[in-house]
Amino acid sequence: MKGRLHKLGQLIQECNLSVRATISLVSSLGCVRCHGYHETDGESKSINNVTSPKYRGVFGTMVTIVKTEGARSLYNGLVAGLQRQMSFASVRIGLYDSVKHFYTSGSDAITVSSRLLAGCTTGAMAVTMAQPTDVVKVRFQAQLNITGVSKRYSGTIDAYRKIAKEEGLPGLWKGTLPNIIRNSVVNCSELVTYDLIKEGLIKYNFMTDNLPCHFCSAFGAGFCTTIVASPVDVVKTRYMNSAPGQYSSALSCSFIMLTKEGFTAFYKGFMPSFLRLGSWNVVMFVTYEQLKRAMMLVKQSWE
Repeated sequence: MKGRLHKLGQLIQECNLSVRATISLVSSLGCVRCHGYHETDGESKSINNVTSPKYRGVFGTMVTIVKTEGARSLYNGLVAGLQRQMSFASVRIGLYDSVKHFYTSGSDAITVSSRLLAGCTTGAMAVTMAQPTDVVKVRFQAQLNITGVSKRYSGTIDAYRKIAKEEGLPGLWKGTLPNIIRNSVVNCSELVTYDLIKEGLIKYNFMTDNLPCHFCSAFGAGFCTTIVASPVDVVKTRYMNSAPGQYSSALSCSFIMLTKEGFTAFYKGFMPSFLRLGSWNVVMFVTYEQLKRAMMLVKQSWE
């Protein structure tokens, strides 16, 4: 009994440390990603033709942000990001296994199609609930591009209030459809790819079901997710942060980007996006697996 409780305490401590480290990294890379997305779309010009600084590369962008706006600006939108993850990740990840087994009617033979359906379902459900937090996060981080004028939002609560007042409640759900598409793609890429990589590593005896296996599977899932989801992510971010009437729809935004900037515009900010998704996937899946083991130990100690 004491040995199990001691092991449980170690698992929780490991999860806590990994979450602390990765929250800092993911938050700062999220700001860098937003700066990169807007750099080439004509939105680097702010109100009254005041232009924002030029950003070159991941680390160049981080250095520029720190020099011009201070180190704290790397964590702009952190509160909104935490609000989003608490409401979003709990649904898309927490319900994934249950929905997956629902589509297979409790069968042990889980097909790729049932995994994909489960990923799309939980992704869509999570977006419906958490869309306002995503809009606020994107808007709050994007205002870092504006220099020489006052910021639109002083905090996340102020952002919720102003968006609802100026654009109505539908403004908080702006871009819901492209976001559902984006998060369905991301959810399928992350969860299904992680499932398949982990299953393959264990099945062919490359690794056992332990921390290195979880790490490699999560890193591979992050890379695959970035390749698949980056175009949708760029369009979603630009459309959600656009001025009223700038784009008639997400498809219009995509078409204008393609005709004016070419196909490579859809992968603008790929490196910070990969670093963000890679680190996020590692901490998410490693922590998830450790917590599952911790819960199993708790259950066994009660029996």
